[in-house]
Amino acid sequence: MSTTPSQTPIDYDVLIVGAGFAGLYALHKMRQSGFSAHIFEAGNGVGGTWYWNRYPGCRCDIESIHYSYQFDEDLQQDWVWTERYATQPEILSYIEHVADRFDLRKDIDLNTRVTDALWQEEDSCWLVKTETGQEVRARYCIMATGPLSVPNMPEFKGLETFTGDTYHTGLWPHDGVDFKGKRVAIIGTGSSAIQSIPLIAKQAKHLTVFQRTANYAIPAANRPLNAGELDAVKADYATLRTRGKQYPTTIPVDPAGPSALDVSDDERENIYEEWWQTKGLMFQATFADLLFVDEANDTVSDFVRRKIQSLVEDPKVAAILTPENPFGCKRMCVDTDYYKTFNRTNVTLVDVKETPIDRIVPNGVLVGETTYDIDAVIFATGYDAVTGAMTKMNIRGRDNIGLREKWGDSPASLLGITIHGFPNLFTINGPGSPSALVNMITGSEHHVDWIADCLLHLRESGNTMIEADKSAEDSWMAHNQVVGQASIRSACDSWYLGANIPGKPRVFMPYLGGFPAYAEKCAAVARDGYEGLEIA
Repeated sequence: MSTTPSQTPIDYDVLIVGAGFAGLYALHKMRQSGFSAHIFEAGNGVGGTWYWNRYPGCRCDIESIHYSYQFDEDLQQDWVWTERYATQPEILSYIEHVADRFDLRKDIDLNTRVTDALWQEEDSCWLVKTETGQEVRARYCIMATGPLSVPNMPEFKGLETFTGDTYHTGLWPHDGVDFKGKRVAIIGTGSSAIQSIPLIAKQAKHLTVFQRTANYAIPAANRPLNAGELDAVKADYATLRTRGKQYPTTIPVDPAGPSALDVSDDERENIYEEWWQTKGLMFQATFADLLFVDEANDTVSDFVRRKIQSLVEDPKVAAILTPENPFGCKRMCVDTDYYKTFNRTNVTLVDVKETPIDRIVPNGVLVGETTYDIDAVIFATGYDAVTGAMTKMNIRGRDNIGLREKWGDSPASLLGITIHGFPNLFTINGPGSPSALVNMITGSEHHVDWIADCLLHLRESGNTMIEADKSAEDSWMAHNQVVGQASIRSACDSWYLGANIPGKPRVFMPYLGGFPAYAEKCAAVARDGYEGLEIA
């Protein structure tokens, strides 16, 4: 057991909030580094995002061979993925296997939601409180709460009067839902809706989709993985992982060329067609300049719009489903027969951009003067991204300043890892980190390794406190905005900017400079004695 300078007992060196991919690895890494560590997890099981998200069709959009841990070679060799893009049950099974394999469960409290994290200045530690009344003290606190973990539930008038069932894709019932014979509404057409709509349409009596903003979706091109493919990957997994870290998204896919404008129209069309059919999410990397040069982006936007119009039989429906914004300014979605689903006679698309939903009524949804009779409503309305999980808690740092207060005008941190005014508090995939713009597991492992090295540095140097310097934090976030604004990703309202949450500051939150540049900056900070951080 550790003690503070005033000899007040410390329960753990490190308290971790969240038992998803990031939290589980953080627990394992802290143990390896000789720290006492523990996890508080709100759910009844490990898995984080993959514990809560169980909607029909839920699967990863990163290929299985990449979307997995790389910290243990035996684990990489032993686990067998069955599909190119793993389903939610398979991913959850993998996470549960990791928890058992490394005996992590004994240091995890499930059904334990953190309500408060309060900095104790006199003891240089965090006092963490839970809904169950539990209180612990920890020298360091790691927020492994996930950038997409707090469901966004817009306020619809009359919702309390609805007599049917309601669901959110991010909080799906664990025993599933039977929609046979029911008239179902789904509000939203983001990633979870695009994955679930084709399956729900096959089951429901009728499905009505309420769309505010059309999204681009790329064919997943999913398929079973055969043993030969997996054996080839496992024969040199280390090289694949090393290569990945040299690419902006950590996925080792080379573009067809530097610019979409350097090839003829026919050649570009053929390349787009090939990548559309085979590359899944990485279609967005067909040419290196698609997300940075407007004229190049116009070519891919036009290609996908034409694809939508060819897949949807009714020209009016196709027009509603065709995005107006540039390709890639919102997080890309992958699908299986999403657009073709709107050719079904039991599917209705309602455009609520011009005429918003007026209210939920007892028997359905009212739009303008039309009432759509509904038995069940699904809210596919996304998440309070990146910052939502932390601002939902009462986190208070020096001088009793609340994190909600600090981030009221602009979310800020140094490297997305440490926050000025909140000593010994670390975030994984926080604002100013690559977050969801890279393979989340690779990014999370990198964050955890950096934090572990930092804590070892403190221990070896006899120090116990560290936090971001204000000027360094400001400088990093200013750089983050400059980099973000250089890309088409900042060209429209999206959760990247917090635009899906009323009243949330409009700041481009993820770091868009690519993983290699980000990793080098993190390494330079450490090499220079943790430059930009105050150590005491």
